[in-house]
Amino acid sequence: MKLLDIGEVSRTTGVPPSTLRYYDEIGLISSAGRHGLRRQFPPEVLLQLTLIAWGKSAGFSLDEISGMFGRNGEPDLPREALHARADELDRHIRALMALRDTLRHVADCPAPSHMECPSFRRLVSDAGTERRNAGDRRSGG
Repeated sequence: MKLLDIGEVSRTTGVPPSTLRYYDEIGLISSAGRHGLRRQFPPEVLLQLTLIAWGKSAGFSLDEISGMFGRNGEPDLPREALHARADELDRHIRALMALRDTLRHVADCPAPSHMECPSFRRLVSDAGTERRNAGDRRSGG
């Protein structure tokens, strides 16, 4: 098996060597040894780093991502948690799309003042209601 030098892994993945060393220290990835002072990694680390990047992009913590690898470093992805995160991302996407549409409306509104625009006033009122309801859900009320 050909081992990859830390510099080669960094160039290939775009992950800085300092991050690779940190991931190795916390057990997220595992070096296979050293060549001089430079860490060497098995080729599987490239897949692991791709999955780590995806997990981070999806909002998983490093601890959560760590639990997505079996003892041998092979992916052991928790399907239920992935579904839950995908659902959360869908909600966030819908909220961002609504925000985008609101911004476009506000930018293009022909009313002389935004406060004279019934659609703008409704959007502001709806947003306030949603924010209050979200606060109630978080506080258990």
